[in-house]
Amino acid sequence: MLLCVTANHRTADFELLDRVSRGASSVAGDLVTGSDVVAGAVVLATCNRFEAYLEIDEPLTAAVEVATEVVFATLAASLGDDAGRLRDAAAVHAGPAVARHLFAVTSGLESLVLGEDEIAGQVQRALAAAREAGTSSGGLERLFQRATRTSREVRAAADLGGAGRTVARLALDLASTRVADWSATTVLVVGTGSYAATTITALRARGVTDLRVFSATGRAERFAARFGVRAEHDLGAAIADAGVVITCTARYEVTAADIPDERRRLIIDLGLPRNVRPEVGALPGVELIDLEVLALHAPLPELEPGARELVGSAADAFAAEELAAPAIVALRSHVFAALEAELARSRARGEDERTEQALRHFAGVLLHEPSVRARDLAAQGRSEEFAAALRVLYGVEAEVTPPPRRRGRPSAG
Repeated sequence: MLLCVTANHRTADFELLDRVSRGASSVAGDLVTGSDVVAGAVVLATCNRFEAYLEIDEPLTAAVEVATEVVFATLAASLGDDAGRLRDAAAVHAGPAVARHLFAVTSGLESLVLGEDEIAGQVQRALAAAREAGTSSGGLERLFQRATRTSREVRAAADLGGAGRTVARLALDLASTRVADWSATTVLVVGTGSYAATTITALRARGVTDLRVFSATGRAERFAARFGVRAEHDLGAAIADAGVVITCTARYEVTAADIPDERRRLIIDLGLPRNVRPEVGALPGVELIDLEVLALHAPLPELEPGARELVGSAADAFAAEELAAPAIVALRSHVFAALEAELARSRARGEDERTEQALRHFAGVLLHEPSVRARDLAAQGRSEEFAAALRVLYGVEAEVTPPPRRRGRPSAG
């Protein structure tokens, strides 16, 4: 059974999400090793959300409650009282609602900026990190892979990404009310990751020609050569020359000591954890735009009902596939057992590889239509009919359960 514990910018303040994200790196591993109930875990921590996706062994209400407690107990070990604050802000999704939620998240429908481009990549990286840590599972693999596919379908059909929506572009929209002429403005980007690359592209689209980059990890030269910008090696001197400073890094934090003078400048903090200390915004001449300010100007997800319908349909299809999976696996096992027996006889007769290839192809063709029917029946709440047919025709037993009835759109998380 799948479970998701989630808190985002609508339910928790950015300071809390900032602190949680700092302690989120080892959570997935601790969740799996610290509980007999949790079979797999993927943790997604972005600039505006914390989410723990779990696969649990028992499809029981008690197991959901135990797994939820495991999440907050694990967080408490590194976050202390913040784990309790996160609990107050969090929502819990279980069963089919998990797919609906993750598909909406991956499609950008739950982001600070509706339809943002980066979230799909962040979801993929969360799964990759779980794989590397050995905390993923079969159910979570299927869920996250389907989420990625759904996000592409939603963007293609609803054109959510048509405007190239990102947090960076929203920030620059807001900054444009303060910057008279981007082409005459020196802009410093602090950071050299994928978000910095997106930011560079967005700045060039606005006519910025004097672009500079600083990295605390020594990557500025390589990044600058790749994107045709100027590398800076002294942050204070670079800030002194810049009219706009944009931070998007997990490696460095700008403090009041880094601001060399009282010249008027705009600082945009796109990082979580926070890249710019709050006291910087109180310095003379500095205007600070951070994620909290951006959240006040973000578009509402309710503006895209068509995209949500697509997400709902994809989630229903995924739920049907999951319900049909035991019966399909049982049928495949039965057919392939018969196939292996026939292949053994074929080899004993000395027949060549072409016979084996033909038999394997025939088995695949034979299984295709029943598998499609199994998913269709599961979507209609008729899984037991398919299971009964397997019992009558082949003596194959497969445990299936009917899908839960839809209760409308889940609460945002």
